[in-house]
Amino acid sequence: MANCHCGANVSYEQCCEPIITGKQIAATAEQLMRARYSAYASAEIDFLHDSLHPDGRAEFDFESTKNWAEGSTWQGLRILTSKAGTIDDKVGSVEFSAQYVDGDGKTHNHSERSQFKKVDDQWYFCDGQSINLNKVGRNDPCGCGSGKKYKKCCSA
Repeated sequence: MANCHCGANVSYEQCCEPIITGKQIAATAEQLMRARYSAYASAEIDFLHDSLHPDGRAEFDFESTKNWAEGSTWQGLRILTSKAGTIDDKVGSVEFSAQYVDGDGKTHNHSERSQFKKVDDQWYFCDGQSINLNKVGRNDPCGCGSGKKYKKCCSA
């Protein structure tokens, strides 16, 4: 049996599927994050909509979400950090990196800090901000190829 789409060392049927199908609720923000990734990988668009905080559902575009989910080959999810978002919390955040290949065969790395909120004992995705995992340090070589340190070149 293959591991779950979310990278957990258990099957999809034992991991994310019960959350996506509504047989179980996500106990933590990270568990909901993993289920949402699996929902993209298995094109479960209704779950992606329903797991959004109710305040953000009006802007949800079913068609473009479906096209993105079905048109991509989902390569993996890596949880970077989780802050709060436990069974006893009301809010939490999860930083993650997800890799996928689009319909043109181009590989993408999507890194994000997602915000979650619990309402009536159920976790919801609220918002996500892209994060840059390839930050250049001040003393690193500048990315422009000049051979200078970043602090003496493009950051100046």
